[in-house]
Amino acid sequence: MSSTKPNILFVMADQLAARCLPFHGHPLVEAPHLSRLAEEGVVFDSCYATSPLCAPARATVMNGLLPSRTGVYDNAAEFATSIPTFAHYLRLAGYKTCLSGKMHFVGPDQLHGFEERLTTDIYPADFGWTPDWRLRQERIDWWYHNMTSVLQPGIAEITNQLEFDDEVAFLAIRQIYDYARFDGDRPFCLMASFTHPHDPYAARAKFWNQYRDEEIDLPRVPRLSPDELDPHSRRLYDVSAMGDYSVTAADIRAARHGYYANISYIDDLLGQLIAALEATGKLDDTVIVFTSDHGDFLGERGLWYKMSFLEPSAHVPLLIWQPKRFGPRRVMEPVTLADILPTLSAIGNGGELKLARDIDGRSLYPLLMGATEDPDATAWGEYLAEGAIAPMYMLRRGPWKFIHTPSDPDQLFNLDDDPDELVNLAAGHPLAGTMRREVETKFDIPRIHAEVLRSQQARLMMFEALKRGAHFPWDFQPLRDASKQYTRNHMSVTERDLQSRFPSPPDVEGKRHR
Repeated sequence: MSSTKPNILFVMADQLAARCLPFHGHPLVEAPHLSRLAEEGVVFDSCYATSPLCAPARATVMNGLLPSRTGVYDNAAEFATSIPTFAHYLRLAGYKTCLSGKMHFVGPDQLHGFEERLTTDIYPADFGWTPDWRLRQERIDWWYHNMTSVLQPGIAEITNQLEFDDEVAFLAIRQIYDYARFDGDRPFCLMASFTHPHDPYAARAKFWNQYRDEEIDLPRVPRLSPDELDPHSRRLYDVSAMGDYSVTAADIRAARHGYYANISYIDDLLGQLIAALEATGKLDDTVIVFTSDHGDFLGERGLWYKMSFLEPSAHVPLLIWQPKRFGPRRVMEPVTLADILPTLSAIGNGGELKLARDIDGRSLYPLLMGATEDPDATAWGEYLAEGAIAPMYMLRRGPWKFIHTPSDPDQLFNLDDDPDELVNLAAGHPLAGTMRREVETKFDIPRIHAEVLRSQQARLMMFEALKRGAHFPWDFQPLRDASKQYTRNHMSVTERDLQSRFPSPPDVEGKRHR
């Protein structure tokens, strides 16, 4: 290898369920670039969202901590500047760090260790989306999900989200070329974070037309009546107004059609990033990491979107590719998004891991290097946002998944025997009692519950206050110094043309007339 510190390209999708990818067994979805990376790389078959909602999941990706350890409880909770992220650790290791795209950071710090950020975010950075557990999840119409996404899929050549992801990819690709042309000595960590295939399920014709309506599979678990749903799923059904409209099989197929098309769109953008790495000669010394923040029910049980520890919502892809460093393998051991920080830090430090504080994740570097899987490895999840009315926890170990929240009956599933989680074994099963005691020992649930309520009430008040008078936005404002772009009179035109060209042209000094 040309460097002991490889470059890192970290690509993140939004609301991408693992089960919808071809390398996790989906027979229809077309994602050739991801399929190639999966075939040549390390696939973690049992990766889970630590908190199946955008901002808390992405904060965990950055900091390796569960929401109650950071206060990033929901999509309107501040991510404190004082919490170290993988970007800080990689900077200490000598990396250039850059973010292009969505991370849903809430608060005035919109960098969290990145040296550069190329785009604004697609979602707000303020307290406006704060849930209120005192309302027992009464619907908040102005910002909660509803069913319009499911009922309005189809072809769209431009949308809010397509505009955003086009920009994310364009600027990330330009950054790869800038690293090659202007700053090739230090390794880089470039994060390209997209908002697709998140609903609404509208897609460009190029990708929509890769699929036919009649081919689209219907949910494996048909719609359940509200009375048949577990209590948390019933709350999700109400929170997102899933009972307000009649949803037909054709509607379901169309929504899934758009979702699959947008997976192909994200795969195409990934292919463009890979092509830029190849064109600049950096692919052979770049580790590519791909994941998502959470999944999407896509009509399973009659549910849509996320906010649940059931498989369609919580099981996410995680693959790490660099065949010259890591041999291809499939890892069944349960892992989570909290493991990304220590893993990236280890990749950037030759396998060594020195952290400034304890975290909830663990380095997957030994597994990348071929270590034997641990049959007792445990994946933990914590959910403290809308749809819940009390802290909710997941424990995944071996084939077993346990879900606990004080407001609802426990759930225990054997995923080997029951991959669709239709048979709750918790009642009377000794393992359920054992796992519940583990959860209650690890987490001070009454204290966490009280802290979440205090945070919600404070943020709801502050949001109302900040709407009055002068408004100062926290949303990231991308800055680019135009005086240093293209051709300017404080630089040599010839030198700028040569510097900005990759590969460099042949030297012409030897042809000068003497």
